[in-house]
Amino acid sequence: MQATKVSASRGYWRSVGRRLWRDPVTLVCAAVLILIVVAALAAPWLGLADPYKTSMIRRLHPIGSPNNLLGTDELGRDMLARLVYGGRLSLFMGVTPVAGALLIGGFLGITAGFLGGRVNMAIMRTMDVFYAFPSVLLAISLSGAMGAGAENTLLALSLVFIPPICRVSESITTQVRGFDFVDAARASGAGTLAIVRVHVLGNVLGPILVYATSLISVAIILAAGLSFLGLGVKPPEPEWGLMLNTLRQAIYVNPVLAALPGVMIFITSICFNLMSDGLRAAMDVKA
Repeated sequence: MQATKVSASRGYWRSVGRRLWRDPVTLVCAAVLILIVVAALAAPWLGLADPYKTSMIRRLHPIGSPNNLLGTDELGRDMLARLVYGGRLSLFMGVTPVAGALLIGGFLGITAGFLGGRVNMAIMRTMDVFYAFPSVLLAISLSGAMGAGAENTLLALSLVFIPPICRVSESITTQVRGFDFVDAARASGAGTLAIVRVHVLGNVLGPILVYATSLISVAIILAAGLSFLGLGVKPPEPEWGLMLNTLRQAIYVNPVLAALPGVMIFITSICFNLMSDGLRAAMDVKA
């Protein structure tokens, strides 16, 4: 019985892998994201200029300038170096709050969905309080109340993403709880923890992870927006949203240069969105 279950699971994931391999959009997006992540992580070994070194005589050099492939910003700092190093902070600000919200919101949602009753009512009505505010307004309010800084931004974004992940987790767990194999396990005398670990988690973690992947792009955009408003990362750290803020005056002098951080935000967020859609389609057994 156990061998049959393992074989079925392997067959399912092989099918998911084949579907992903036949999806060129997902593969291209994954390749672009891997390139961005590798470049950000390997930035100190790429021979880039110092992203913090200023030079007032090299301010706003255009793209293609000698020794500055993508030009320089308003303080003469190398744009290529700041974009690559900025990817480190922007990706961290996007992935970390979603990962934290996934742990907390996923636990609360699975608990509410499986136990039901008053536990479900208490958890989900608490989550509904957060839904009374738009995510952008809630993030701005929390960051404004706690003050600017990367740590406060991470905390604010984590609190913003807990309710949607909790709601999705609760909805999926409620559906799985009604399946026949859960009733059979309960009738055979299996305990609650065993049922959750063996039967529930295996069926709910995949969809929850796919949904969380789609939230990474939202987290990157929100973190960039908070930095642009002065509520996120503080200068002189290279972060795409903060770079948009500091370069906004240069849009009349060198608009292409000023738009580069926005282009990176757009490319990264759209790749996460498209990759999430590809994963969702590949994991849909009905497709």
